[in-house]
Parts: sequence; structure tokens; C-alpha cells
Amino acid sequence: MALIPFNKPTLRRKDMDAVLQTMVDERIGPGERKNAFLKQFCEMTGAKGGIALRSYVDGLRCALQACKLELNAKIGVSILSPSWYRYVVESLGYELVCGDIDAEHGCLSQNEAERLVGLGCSVLLVHLPMCQIPVSCDYRQLGVPVIEDITQSLASEYEEQKAGTYGDLILCAFEEDCIVSTAGGAVLAYTKEPYQAAVKAFESELRPYIELPDMNAALGMIQLATLPEQLFKRRELYTLFAKSLLKTSHRVFGIGNIDFQPNGYGFCVALDSRPEDAIKFANKYQVSAKKTFTDTLAAQADDRFDLYPKAIPLYLRAITLPLYPFLKQSEVELLMKVISHLS
Repeated sequence: MALIPFNKPTLRRKDMDAVLQTMVDERIGPGERKNAFLKQFCEMTGAKGGIALRSYVDGLRCALQACKLELNAKIGVSILSPSWYRYVVESLGYELVCGDIDAEHGCLSQNEAERLVGLGCSVLLVHLPMCQIPVSCDYRQLGVPVIEDITQSLASEYEEQKAGTYGDLILCAFEEDCIVSTAGGAVLAYTKEPYQAAVKAFESELRPYIELPDMNAALGMIQLATLPEQLFKRRELYTLFAKSLLKTSHRVFGIGNIDFQPNGYGFCVALDSRPEDAIKFANKYQVSAKKTFTDTLAAQADDRFDLYPKAIPLYLRAITLPLYPFLKQSEVELLMKVISHLS
């Protein structure tokens, strides 16, 4: 049996047909489909408007520039944010300042957000990791712009709270490994009218060089339209895997409330043992597994338990296993067995 891949894009015939139709119509650059995809995204998240872009990096760069910051401005983030944030922040002449997480959901904690603002941070850039949402936080009450990156948590929700409702600006990527893919691209949306002019300015100044092509948007439109059925399957698998994990001494990473509805962006386990042993065990049975937070800012601070007492243990011991709708029944059963016997 071949190794169960860590991720497999959710692509079906109708996804392919949608992309092919843009070629038949000779409409592959930014146009009507890009606008329709953006409208779908805004309706789903409750955003008031935005722009669809060719890359995740462009999205973050535009988000920071929309905040109209001075040179050397400080940007507050959690230490479990993607490491490439530093490149974008520093390339614009800003300074990155890191804080610890809330152990309940892995996002920047409210206390740390307050501390970062007190240190002079002009913006909070809040990354929502591995299906989670910051249920106990209200960042916007701190009086600085909040950029909410929902790439890994799109459509996750708890009661009336959902990803995309915690920030003034919403950033969401649609890469190959995301639950919705445009084969590369991102959306930057705004939830407050004061940001409309700044966001729309990028569209008029840089179009069409940074805007999402219709060929990519066509794929995204189909994927957003079928997202409810994909979420149902992902949540079903998440629940099965979580029940299997109850047979071990480990725990599921993140919100444990039964009413939490994760989007199923991978299955993340907070181990009480060495991740190398768990990964080796999974690989032995042909299951892919990897450390969850390897490519985060914590990689350069893995010995700073004094500064990040909640994040560093997760950085060192969390692993992620495959979870996606196209898993075969035999693969699901194997994953459940492996999860229930993780050492």
C-alpha cells in the first residue's frame, strides 16, 4: 500500500469543466468570474467588499499598506504565525513583535494582544491556525487595526462566532492545500467601510498585475459553491478521528467544546510524547504525518519557554495527520487505527 498523502486537492470533473470554460470563452485574465468569486466570498464571510489577488503574499502586503502605517511601525503577531510574515513585514519597513497564544485555540491571546498594543504595536495581524477561531478574544476593542488571516480556518464556527468576524480586514489564501483552492491566490476583504477606499485603491492602481485571473476564480467559484458538502465530510472525519484519539493519552489541538464546528483543515494532535516517535509510527503504517508548526516564527524561538510558555510546547509536540474528503474508506479506517494507537 502506498503512503497516504498528507493532502489531496478536492478536484472533480465540474471543477475542471469550469476552468476549461474560461479558455473556451477566451476569458482567462481578471474579469467577471473574478468579481463573482469575490462576491461569493464576501457573502459567505459577511465582509463588505474586497479584492481578489494572485498571491497570499500580495494579500498581506496590501493589507498592511491599507492600514496607512508609518515607517518602522510595529506589527503584533502570535509566535505560531507563518514564518514568511516576517519577510513581508520587514520588506515594508515595519517591525514584527511576537506574543504568546491562548492555549484554548492557539491564536494570539487577549492578554498578549493587550501587551503588544501597550508596547506600541500599530496593527494586530492575527493568524487563525488549524481550524481554530479566537473564541475568547475581542481584539478590536484595543483600538488598532486588526488583520485576521483565516486561511486555515475558513468556515470554522462556534455558536454565533465564525472565522472572519474578528478583524477589520480579512485575509484568506486559496492554495492547493486549502479547503477551497483557486490553484493559488487570495482575497483581502474589509469588514469596516473606512478601509474600502484603501483596499479598492490597489485594484485601480495595480490591476491587472496583482488581480486573480478568471481561470483561477472559476475554480474557486465551484469550490465555494460545493463547500457545504465538503465541510460535512471533513467534519465527519474530524469527529471520527477525535473519537479514535480518546483511546490515547494525547488530545486534539484546539477548542474542545462539542458545539465547535471546525473546517477540517487537517487533524492536529497535541502529543504528550516525542513527535518523532509518533511520526515514525504513522509512517510505518503508510500514513503521512508531520510536525504542525515547523514553518512558524516559533522555529527561531523554540527555547524561549519564558516568553512563550503556551506556544512552545505546541511547537515542539503537535503533529498533523491527513484529513480531506477524497480519503478512501480503507484509508479512513487505517487512519483511525493509527490514531488510536499513537505512542
